[in-house]
Amino acid sequence: MTFCVGIKVRQGVVSLADTQIVRGSEQVSKQKLSILNHADDSLFVMTSGLRSVRDKSLTYLSEQLDQQPEPIDRLFKVVNLFGEQLRRVHEEDAASLAAGGFSWNPHAIIGGRLHQDLSPQMFYVYPEGNWIESASDSPYFIIGRTHYGKPILDRLLTYETPLRSAVALALLAFDSTRTSVNDVDCPVDVAVIAEGNRHARFQRYSGDEISGATHWWSQTLSQSLASMPMDWAANLFQSDG
Repeated sequence: MTFCVGIKVRQGVVSLADTQIVRGSEQVSKQKLSILNHADDSLFVMTSGLRSVRDKSLTYLSEQLDQQPEPIDRLFKVVNLFGEQLRRVHEEDAASLAAGGFSWNPHAIIGGRLHQDLSPQMFYVYPEGNWIESASDSPYFIIGRTHYGKPILDRLLTYETPLRSAVALALLAFDSTRTSVNDVDCPVDVAVIAEGNRHARFQRYSGDEISGATHWWSQTLSQSLASMPMDWAANLFQSDG
């Protein structure tokens, strides 16, 4: 399975993706967050679903970007182009995939800032190739394993959350997911495009490199639980005598 989260706050955009792929008893690491360079700018693409669909769609997208007579100046135009490649791959492969028992289920998160974008942008692309854009009242998208990371983001993330805290929340959403499932795990890829920048800063982290932060979080939760006000439940613990 997959866990990818994209966050758009006032100070920039954060993307985080796990790298684990499980095939039966086999576990391998594959990159699910791709950085693409276009003209003097960069953008990121994260995908869930069949790996073959992801690879073919991104190959077609890279080819189309290279063939543009003039650099594309807005990110939404790249998103439109990616949607076209998804539909192209669907026409070529969907029937044979269905015959093999595979469903057509690619989802994508695309973020970046091109020449005419006023700030970093982020979009969610559906399997049909259509898309929605992040907004101040919906500052994140998750694809793949979507359920386990949502509570902490819904509780703590807003559009005004500082970029550093947004990175922390992306990591904690990932950590909540990998705690509950066995098909999401490290290494984890993170990319950040800060407001005022046009290039993504990318880093891959091993489990050991993030263990200090995740251990601190577990300890903090345990300490908070121990000090949680329980006056409301006092009658549940009264002695019968």
